[in-house]
Amino acid sequence: MRFAKLTRIAAAVVLASAASVAGAADDEIRLGNTVPYSGPASFYGMVGHATVAYFAKINDEGGINGRKVKVISLDDALQPPKTVEQVRKMVEQDEVHAIVNQVGTAAASSVRKYLNAKKVPQLFVQAGSHNFQQPKEFPYSTSALMNYTFEAKVYGKQILEANPNAKIGILYQNDDYGKDYLNGLKSSAGKALISEITYEQTDPTVDSQVLALKSAGVDTILLAAYSKQVSQALRKMDDLNWKPTVYISHVSTQVHPTLSNVGLDKVVGVMSAAVIKDPSDSSWHNDADYKEYVAWMKKYYPNGDINNSSNASVLASSTAIAHVLRSAGNDLSRENILKQMTQLKDFTAPMMLPGIAMNMSADNYNLYRKIQLMRFDGKRWVPLGKPVGE
Repeated sequence: MRFAKLTRIAAAVVLASAASVAGAADDEIRLGNTVPYSGPASFYGMVGHATVAYFAKINDEGGINGRKVKVISLDDALQPPKTVEQVRKMVEQDEVHAIVNQVGTAAASSVRKYLNAKKVPQLFVQAGSHNFQQPKEFPYSTSALMNYTFEAKVYGKQILEANPNAKIGILYQNDDYGKDYLNGLKSSAGKALISEITYEQTDPTVDSQVLALKSAGVDTILLAAYSKQVSQALRKMDDLNWKPTVYISHVSTQVHPTLSNVGLDKVVGVMSAAVIKDPSDSSWHNDADYKEYVAWMKKYYPNGDINNSSNASVLASSTAIAHVLRSAGNDLSRENILKQMTQLKDFTAPMMLPGIAMNMSADNYNLYRKIQLMRFDGKRWVPLGKPVGE
């Protein structure tokens, strides 16, 4: 019923294809989107809802260069075979101009080669994997998030600066997403990384993996995991009364539900990084960006969680997508859409942190060249110093 409702909403919204379908629908733009509305990662289905909601707002404001935007958002359960099926449908039947805001490294990677062969822009994939930052091999695929490898490198450096004798362990998802973190941490932590433990997305819990890390004698942990597994790991550590220093992937920093599922008082001191303002942080509540964000959520996504920072992240990436499409003008060929994407320079969107901007060039697809280290104090993520650059 929930997905059927989304489909009806999406039908009211708009993107077209590219050079091959230029003129197929001069009055509209068609955007394709795949997210897990079902399955173990269904929490991230909100990315699809928020994407549809953003372009509903754009349409009410007159569209983009006089064209309405139609978002075709389909469920892939974060399963690559399903992603392939849904994306092929959107490209070959719906003739989308671009695929946008896809969720999941493995899912989006499964169609990367196909989309590049078809020269269909795969814009702002909601993953920081190097898979979407390879302009020479896959020029049509770009990322919406900070680079996972770079993020982990920063963590490793930070850990050793604070404790040169740290014994580091990592719990990572056994796919490209998790392996990017592993590679980044290895490059900066070196021999201090003494334990590498994996989990599968389908594992019911990560309790055994947490026990293995504790048995290995680690005192510092990087959780390169999605929201569900981060909550499980932190809860298990609390059950064991084990208090290592913990860093978590920025994709799982939501105060609600990731941390609140554990108990905010039980996760004081957890570390991460961010590029987006946390909407649950009251210090932003008089901020103009926050007020704009809340107004959008209440009108276009009333069932969404205002305190979920992923909604704020989608607002930022969708604002950038709209900017790229506006910059394309009347030339909505796929080639020109990609060209405008790679000319993004010092672009800021609502809910981005001070000192953070989006940048793209033809030879560098790392969207965020600076990230902000953060520490959770039991109520909010507190910035540590100034943003750290490459």
